[in-house]
Amino acid sequence: MRFGYRLAGEMERLGPLCVGIDPHPELLDAWGLDDAPEGLAAFGRTVVEAAAGTAAAVKPNIAFFERHGARGIAALEDVLSAAREHQLLTIVDAKRGDIGSTMQGYADAFLRLGAPLECDALTVSPYLGFGALEPALSLAAEHGKGIFVLALTSNPEGASVQHARAVDGESVAGAMVREAAVRNVGAEPMGDVGLVVGATVGSAMSELGIDLDGLNGPILAPGVGAQGAGLANVAETFGNASPLVLVNQSRGVLSAGPFEQKLRGAIQAAAGAAHDALRA
Repeated sequence: MRFGYRLAGEMERLGPLCVGIDPHPELLDAWGLDDAPEGLAAFGRTVVEAAAGTAAAVKPNIAFFERHGARGIAALEDVLSAAREHQLLTIVDAKRGDIGSTMQGYADAFLRLGAPLECDALTVSPYLGFGALEPALSLAAEHGKGIFVLALTSNPEGASVQHARAVDGESVAGAMVREAAVRNVGAEPMGDVGLVVGATVGSAMSELGIDLDGLNGPILAPGVGAQGAGLANVAETFGNASPLVLVNQSRGVLSAGPFEQKLRGAIQAAAGAAHDALRA
């Protein structure tokens, strides 16, 4: 079953919330866990168990696992395996982007069925050219996986590249939206090629002339909570495209840990609030 089809169903059933699995050293300490591979695995498994049946997806950030080397990657494998056991959709936040066989290697690592790091969707960076993503796009399509393309990110520095315009006046971010939309034509209820658009981008979309209504794919929106955006900002920013938005929250809900029941309650509350704000 295709990623977009599955995600749309989970968003409708549970609310448009994605829980980030971001084991910051400070969060690990607050949870009483060591900043070590074993602590990462315990942290991730707890989030998975609390999010299963309460959130549409989880998003492990690979950076927090990579910093512990091979054992950290093994901890990520453990977390992804637990999510598969719970039939919980996973988006690995790796922001991979390269050309040719290197991009094929990244795609094979995350999107091949049976790969140790197999996930349901992967974040990718298109800034070597959208066409350079073809190995990942093709493998994702072959195996029913999803791709989230960085378009308008929440970091201020991103504007120097993403807001730049070509000779014809189209912005770089606008080109990413257009290219992704082409991949989703005819898909129901939505396609598998999504975008990452920060909830804090404010008026940038209107200023750049970007229209997300025709994307027909999921929009992963980080920036709610600790980064400053509220759900009202999300609804205002995305307008008619709000039904496509999957709100990512990390520290805002993870601070409710380490006890699974309390964490589950925080996730349920956040999912309900996201539903009320975006599906009203």
